[in-house]
Amino acid sequence: MRGRWEQVVKLVFKGQRFEDHALDLPALAEVTQFLKMITETAKAVWRVDHPDRKNLPARFEDRTRLCLRRIEEGSTAAPLEVFLEEPEQKEIFEPEPAEVKKAIRLARNVYWAVETDAPLPEGFPRTLVPEYQRWGETLGEDEAIEVLDESAEPVRVTRLVRLRLASFAEASHEDQVDEAGEVLEADIRHQRFQIWVDETTPVTVSFTPEQEDEVTTALRDHRTLRLRVKGRGEFTSQGKLVRVAEVNELRLQPVGDIPYDTTARPIEEVLAELAHEVPEEEWSRVPADLAENIDHYVYGTPKR
Repeated sequence: MRGRWEQVVKLVFKGQRFEDHALDLPALAEVTQFLKMITETAKAVWRVDHPDRKNLPARFEDRTRLCLRRIEEGSTAAPLEVFLEEPEQKEIFEPEPAEVKKAIRLARNVYWAVETDAPLPEGFPRTLVPEYQRWGETLGEDEAIEVLDESAEPVRVTRLVRLRLASFAEASHEDQVDEAGEVLEADIRHQRFQIWVDETTPVTVSFTPEQEDEVTTALRDHRTLRLRVKGRGEFTSQGKLVRVAEVNELRLQPVGDIPYDTTARPIEEVLAELAHEVPEEEWSRVPADLAENIDHYVYGTPKR
């Protein structure tokens, strides 16, 4: 597989434990947590940027997978890289790791905001706060991890920064909602109903008088219809949806119906991507007449 490695961020471990330019197992666990944190951030950021897309692009995780290939001096520095496959069809593959760089920049800004008592950056999914809070758990009082990316100055993760971040994790937050479920209860007078997104999770939803018909229809025909809700909701610190305070769209859909995604990638683009993954030596074995004499190639009958 042809391509190149590109460094996108460097983690520098500060403290007496790292003066020998080595990472022990707890420190390696911090690298692993950072990789997980950035991967989840990249996914969340992509979904925010593409609210009408249901599925991540093909090979998304390959383009956001960070790798540690060496340890550098300077206390102990861990440069993290992504592998960029050499594209043969530029209209399909990104030439630069745009998603992972954006996620790293956002993560850096989160810790900078916590360190300086500033608001968390706009666009940061609050459901990821617990994931961020886990980073730096093994650090001692005199230790820190510096994050060095394309920005001019590094940010530092310390025990104190993690304690400040905990205050964000304890509070509820609002975020975008797109859920479908069964309506089993509705209070028309107070303009709210409950939608069951699974067997054990009811969510309270507020609605307007203009949306009453959809709600009552979903309640009456709850055995055969599901109600899809788009809007803004309140989440717990662990990311569980508890209430939808603002509804932008209500849509009825039959049980088991999968809404057609008008933003889905064209089938010819998907086929071209799959074809790109087939080795050249396999393509060379494809008959020049394609399927015209398939019985000959499969069963040995004479060619036409």
